Amino acid sequence: MIAAVSTVCVRRRGEPARPAPPRLTTPSSRGAHFGISKSRSGCVDSNPGATLRVMANLDSWRGKWALVSGATSGIGWALAEELAAGGAHLVLTGRRRQRLTRLRGKLRSANGVAIEVLAADLGEPGAPSEIFAFTEQRGITIDLLVNNAGVGSYGEFRSSDVAVELGILQVNCSAMVHLTRLYLPGMVDRRSGDVLIVSSTAAYQAVPYMATYAASKAFDLLFAEALAREVEPYGVRVCALCPGPTASEFQKIAGVPDELALHMETAEHVARVGLRALAAGEHSVVSGFANWVGVELQRIAPRRLVTSAAEILFRPPHRE
Repeated sequence: MIAAVSTVCVRRRGEPARPAPPRLTTPSSRGAHFGISKSRSGCVDSNPGATLRVMANLDSWRGKWALVSGATSGIGWALAEELAAGGAHLVLTGRRRQRLTRLRGKLRSANGVAIEVLAADLGEPGAPSEIFAFTEQRGITIDLLVNNAGVGSYGEFRSSDVAVELGILQVNCSAMVHLTRLYLPGMVDRRSGDVLIVSSTAAYQAVPYMATYAASKAFDLLFAEALAREVEPYGVRVCALCPGPTASEFQKIAGVPDELALHMETAEHVARVGLRALAAGEHSVVSGFANWVGVELQRIAPRRLVTSAAEILFRPPHRE
């Protein structure tokens, strides 16, 4: 993941109407079930430090099934580890079957949970339906959907591979919407369920040279926040997790220069922040205090100034 501009631009690159819905489960009663003490006011764009204090543990999904996309590395791998440690059964998906198998063996032996794996490429439009059919055929009820799979690219848009740019939208947006649409109705019917959507601090700003990626993450954030309010009355929680630079394979795969990956958090920390925020009923959360401050500062800065700063920071070497 890349950082919000105000978080990292301390140096230039290279330098050091419908029928009334059922009554909403109150925060106090739902919180008691999960060991949470939560006020009614805490929801959107919260200080992650505050979220860490309200969530006592990560056992919210013990004995339930969680589906994690993009589980073969980085934040997805860490989310799977955190959920398994909390007693959740897992359906793990990703493109690399060998890694999924290795993760399954590791988590089974360490935590004694049930784990199913399915190699699926969300860059293919039919993959979400394939994943849904996989769980349906096995009688698995998904109580937590983790839309983590994501891709990006770095460079001038005008010379980029159009297939890559469209692929970003397919994985980061279309597949996420498709999976959510498939699993959400069951959650609403059961009056219980959770959806975690991994976005990015890039969602809060335009990012030249990563234009499609940043736009896709803005879509993820706004989709999550809108959906969170829409399904809240039905006892379903939705949260967007917005990390900044995170130690993972993302930068390498996207072609982001190493010197732009500053102030990286661990994937394990990001995973814990996201799960705690979701369990606490947050609609979105920024991982890392410095990232949160950066996002808040952007709200009072002129948008053009923020984008100009991002252009300077991310400008490719040949443009200097």
